[in-house]
Amino acid sequence: MEYEEYIRLGLSGDAPLKLILCGDVQNARDSNIKAGVVSVVFATNDRALAEEKLHELTAANPNSYYMVYSVPLDVDLTKLPHYPSIEIAKSDLQ
Repeated sequence: MEYEEYIRLGLSGDAPLKLILCGDVQNARDSNIKAGVVSVVFATNDRALAEEKLHELTAANPNSYYMVYSVPLDVDLTKLPHYPSIEIAKSDLQ
């Protein structure tokens, strides 16, 4: 599946909460060792606002990787088949 299809799925999901995550490779604090960092950067119940913010973040930070998820409320997310996450491979850290 292509990136745009994942974005479309995340924005159009039935769950009310839209979370935007950012995956980034940064130098670890006080060292030259690279670290993969995944952050929740935006949360909203407004699908249109999530889409707008995703485009804004992507344009402002083209070297970061953004993903949007539709997230149900009051659910243990680890029990879902797939929950908000971004994979950072070892090769990304080199």
